[in-house]
Amino acid sequence: MLTRWIRYACGLLLLHTAAGACSKAQVPVVYTYQVVAKYPHSTTSYTEGFFYRDGYFYEGTGLKGHSELLVIRPETGKPVQRLPLPAQYFGEGIVDWGPNLYQWTWQSHTCFVYDRFSLRPVRQFTYTGEGWGMTRSEKQIITSDGSATLRFRDPSSFKELRHITVHDGSHSVQQLNELEYIKGEIYANIWHSDRIARISPKDGRVLGWIDLTGILADNQRIDSESVLNGIAYDAAHDRLFVTGKQWPYVFEIKIVTRPPIKVSR
Repeated sequence: MLTRWIRYACGLLLLHTAAGACSKAQVPVVYTYQVVAKYPHSTTSYTEGFFYRDGYFYEGTGLKGHSELLVIRPETGKPVQRLPLPAQYFGEGIVDWGPNLYQWTWQSHTCFVYDRFSLRPVRQFTYTGEGWGMTRSEKQIITSDGSATLRFRDPSSFKELRHITVHDGSHSVQQLNELEYIKGEIYANIWHSDRIARISPKDGRVLGWIDLTGILADNQRIDSESVLNGIAYDAAHDRLFVTGKQWPYVFEIKIVTRPPIKVSR
C-alpha cells in the first residue's frame, strides 16, 4: 500500500511539473523593434485600414466627411489614386482580394467592394455589429469588431464561417483593431496601446507581443486619438511597416527580441 501511495505522489509531482513547464512554454514572447526607415505620412489621414501591395501603400481612413480610400506612393507619401466615401460613412478596415478591394464601415453595416485598379464600385455587403480591422489569409477574410473576437468570412458573401476569441493565457484581449496576416499569424493593433499582438489563427492564443513604445514622440501626436493603428507587410522583401492615426510617418521596422531584464543583487 505504501509503495502504491509513493507512486501516486510521484505521479502527481510529475504532472504538476509538466503542467508548470507547459504553462511557462506558452507565455508569449515580448519583442521590441529597430527602425529601419521612415516614410512620409499625411497627418490628415485618420488611419483605419492599411496594407502594402505592388510597391504602394493602400490606406483606408475614417471620420465622417473625411473617409477615403487611398493608394499611396511610399517615397512621397502622396496618393496616386483616391476615392472619398459618401459623407455619412466612417471608413474602417480595408483588404485586397483578387482584382478587388474591400472597405467596410464602422457602424453603418456596409462593406464596399471596388475594382482594385480603377477604384470603381463593384458591389456592397451588409453585416451585423461594428466594423474595425480587416485582413486576409489565403482563403478567408479576417475581421475585428473592437472586441476579443476575430471572425473569418467567406470573401464571396462576407458571411461568417467561424470565429476565435483572442486570449493571453486566461485573459481575453479586447479592442482588437487594425489587422495584418503575416507568415501564418494574425498581427493586431490594440486600440489605445503601443503594442501589437501576434495571434494564432487556429485558437486565438497570443503567441507574442511587439512593444512599440517610443516609436513616435508624444509631441508629434495631434491628440489622444492619434494612436498606433496600421500594419502592412511586404512579403516579397520581408518588410514590416507600422503607422498611426494622423501620424507624420510610416515606420519600416525590424522586430527584435527584447533583452532580458537584469536583476541586481
